[in-house]
Amino acid sequence: MVLVDGAGTPLGAYLASANKSEMKLVEQTLAATPGKPERLVADRGYDSNAVRVMLLKEKIDPIIPARSNNTVAICQDGRKLRRYRNRWIVERTFAWLGWFRRLVVRWDRLMSTYGGFFHLACAMVVLKRVLK
Repeated sequence: MVLVDGAGTPLGAYLASANKSEMKLVEQTLAATPGKPERLVADRGYDSNAVRVMLLKEKIDPIIPARSNNTVAICQDGRKLRRYRNRWIVERTFAWLGWFRRLVVRWDRLMSTYGGFFHLACAMVVLKRVLK
């Protein structure tokens, strides 16, 4: 899980195993991030009223499109969902992290080793963005 700013610079990250639901990792990702964002643009994997309520309690505006089977989704204002078209910025950041082969082909068994290289890759992406 990676939290990025409007330019795609990684601000915070939380690593967990791949078999956990994204909805359950939102709180840990926000806790691992210095500061608090004004809004959170997320994909349909985060579609849960519990996540939306948690974000509203934290005074974070949730911009999460509802799945087709979620008929009781709260906070589904069409004007706010227009911001979802900026989701490509997050996907571009994941593409930048995909430049690092060690992250794409995960040879490391320990999460601590993989996490170290992941944070090193994030630092290199940030430095590349800053030094441009």
